[in-house]
Amino acid sequence: MNYPLYMDYNATTPCAEEVITAMLPFFGNHFGNAASKSHPYGWLADQAVEDAREAVAQLIGAKSKELIFTSGATESLNLAIKGVYDLFPGEKQHYITCQTEHKAVLDSMAEIQRRGAEVTYLPVSSEGEVDLNFLEQNLQPHTKMICLMWANNETGIIHPIQEVGQIANKHGIIFLTDAVQAVGKIPVSTQGIHLMALSAHKLYGPKGVGALYVRHNHYLPKPLAQLHGGGHEKGFRSGTLNVPGIVGFGKAAQLRFQAKEEESSRLEKLRDRLESALLELPGVHRNGSYRQRLSHVSNLSFSGVEGEELLLKVNQRVAVSSGSACTSISPKPSHVLQAMGIPSDLGRASLRFSLGKDTSSACVENAVSWVKSVVESLRSS
Repeated sequence: MNYPLYMDYNATTPCAEEVITAMLPFFGNHFGNAASKSHPYGWLADQAVEDAREAVAQLIGAKSKELIFTSGATESLNLAIKGVYDLFPGEKQHYITCQTEHKAVLDSMAEIQRRGAEVTYLPVSSEGEVDLNFLEQNLQPHTKMICLMWANNETGIIHPIQEVGQIANKHGIIFLTDAVQAVGKIPVSTQGIHLMALSAHKLYGPKGVGALYVRHNHYLPKPLAQLHGGGHEKGFRSGTLNVPGIVGFGKAAQLRFQAKEEESSRLEKLRDRLESALLELPGVHRNGSYRQRLSHVSNLSFSGVEGEELLLKVNQRVAVSSGSACTSISPKPSHVLQAMGIPSDLGRASLRFSLGKDTSSACVENAVSWVKSVVESLRSS
């Protein structure tokens, strides 16, 4: 297949060659079940899982025993949110999150709301930023959790996680962060955080594997399991472990630990070049703050064109999205951009460019040339 240029790294990343190489033996010769403790097949698989757990833990500054492997960040977030809700049956419960969270958070919050929880959805400014004073004003005596993503998947906005952690700790509240887009791209720490969701396929690892960080030795309670059947992963998540995927996750974490800062600097230069060139077109606007954001992400609105037509045409040669990969085929404007007050027509005519390790200067120049020609063509038709 003659693939277009890839600029949708926030949706998923290609597995690094080193990751594929590390995984392959565990599909073949080393096929053992990590829960089989009575023979060498299981021992080897179990050791590989623990080595990977250590590597992923190092990437976020955690202890290996604080990581629970899951099928991905969506499962991790469901476990964290519903698992905390289940801790307090019959009690009045209040949760705080944000209107611009990923659907895995918003839909989980809607589910516990259906079961009886109160949920406050924090608004954001036109730049996509949250007001921490407003957050603290909304705390209730029965607030059980604050949930705020580290970096937004659509705009790249980085939220003030350290300050939110301080607020949560001051009031004795569980703090959950969806760190999927941040881990492996910017420095991440578990300080002040009780629960953190991660995903391998966002950092050049395989799809279908993620993790939940669960803070150890803390007075705040841990979530209750949502999957039962064997008590795997310290009882938090039953089910046979995806050993090849976990091995790949570990290898990807090692690679990102070594490369993230240098790669971030390189991609920022390329992103800025792409963005400044496209902003030269009349009627093009940047969505979100340019102050605190991921270095590889640019979200731009193009006035005077129909959104669906723009996306289809651009994707003939440059693979981009109009928002989250989970909702990118929807003709509706992104809920993130709506929350920022961006008009529906501009929201639909917005493109997210997210760059990665295979993005070169030539890729940027080609992308700029193609997008400009598409926009000009659509506006003149």
